[in-house]
Amino acid sequence: MRSSISGIVITKNEEKNVEKCLNSLAFCDEIIIIDDYSEDRTIEIAKKFTKKIYKRKLEKNFSLQRNFAISKATMDYVLFLDADEEISMRLKDEILEKIKYTNFNGFYFKRVDFIWGGEISHGEIKDLKLLRLARKNKASWIGNVHEKMLVDGEVGELKNPIYHYPHPTVSEFLSAVNFYSSIRAQELFDSNKKTNVFEIIAYPVGKFFQNFFIKEGYKDGEIGLVFAIMMSFHSFLVRGKLWQLNSES
Repeated sequence: MRSSISGIVITKNEEKNVEKCLNSLAFCDEIIIIDDYSEDRTIEIAKKFTKKIYKRKLEKNFSLQRNFAISKATMDYVLFLDADEEISMRLKDEILEKIKYTNFNGFYFKRVDFIWGGEISHGEIKDLKLLRLARKNKASWIGNVHEKMLVDGEVGELKNPIYHYPHPTVSEFLSAVNFYSSIRAQELFDSNKKTNVFEIIAYPVGKFFQNFFIKEGYKDGEIGLVFAIMMSFHSFLVRGKLWQLNSES
């Protein structure tokens, strides 16, 4: 008997991305959308693919959204995809083949990022592996932001990658960096983390050096440079906002 899959997508104003994403999940036995009250055409588009659409406030915690999605899933496996990602035909075939003949409870995916007309193949995302597919009863998520899936049991790795198309403009990239850094700073503050002026300055500089030089981001040219700067800026904002939260407490 073939194992069944619940494809899951978390959304918020994703009308530019969600159709491509959901098209790539059409092979799943059900598609579940957890939507943070989108104000654009996200829901209208999603209804073409599924009736299982749940509105739920994010409340600055992505893991709670994803764990809520798992509670709504009815199939053997849960497959998580971000709205700006897609599954290729080769990856689809690999997924269906692997879950037929495996004892693994979950699978890591590689991811290929395309941004501003080019591929990011170096820097901190070069060797990125994401745990996105797991048996429903073995999976859970932790972390308010940059969250991670935990799987009870042995996990494997798939060869074919997810395709990722983030931040079509620098302006949208900056908005995302500002949003995610606020959540991360609050998460660190709630864990009683402290920072100081030296760390606020040194950590972003080290981040840029690591991304652009050690992890060879320079090989991606101008795109690699802008990406390294953005990641460094994210680190600066996290620590700057953490410092502000501690100062105000």
